Amino acid sequence: MVFLFTDFGTGDLYVGQVKAVLHQRAPDAQIVDLLHEAPAFNVKASAHLLSALAARIPAGSVTLAVVDPGVGGARDPVAVLADGRWIVGPDNGLISVVAARAAKHEVHTIEWRPEKLTASFHGRDLFAPVAAMIEAGARKAAKLKKRAQLAVRFGPEDLGEIVYVDHYGNLLTGMRAGTVPRDRALVINGRKIPYAQTYSQVQPGEVFWYENSLGLVEVAANSASAQQLLGFRPGNPLG
Repeated sequence: MVFLFTDFGTGDLYVGQVKAVLHQRAPDAQIVDLLHEAPAFNVKASAHLLSALAARIPAGSVTLAVVDPGVGGARDPVAVLADGRWIVGPDNGLISVVAARAAKHEVHTIEWRPEKLTASFHGRDLFAPVAAMIEAGARKAAKLKKRAQLAVRFGPEDLGEIVYVDHYGNLLTGMRAGTVPRDRALVINGRKIPYAQTYSQVQPGEVFWYENSLGLVEVAANSASAQQLLGFRPGNPLG
């Protein structure tokens, strides 16, 4: 099973090309679209969002993770085995939060290269074939070389920023809800945001924060867009 986590967008031509490679190299693999609207260019926010999603990905699977504004540059391609889950992608910090929070992880540099590697689409030309090789049990073909650690590491700490905005206008943060006291009010643009367990506990249009289904602090509004009410987007810090 291969999970896809990218900032490619669902309306562009990139995801289909990646899937075509996966189907060609691993025709029996089940492919799951985890997210293709990860915060574009924002590797740190995407790393924390990936970590929250990875906790619900089954062991033995492969995740192809690509948020790679430095594609074609000096960063290495890597495959990380974290608590039994493989994650393939760039060594730019994207996989580092998952690795840092794992009970056990291994880091491997990918030394395999295709005959033709375009400078701007490693997701299709490099990461997708390697993800397919690993899923098919052909790790030797991927030429994985074990090494001590990732080059770019954000660490296991929470991120006090907005990391994602869903189509409802809800603001997901990089903070795990278990680390935040329920009597704490978040501060956004000088406005205090109180805690509520769920939408029905506040009035229509009222903004609040709660623990979402991923275990993250999320800022929402009852029957309204918190993003429109607060004017926030990924990368904005919380108070």
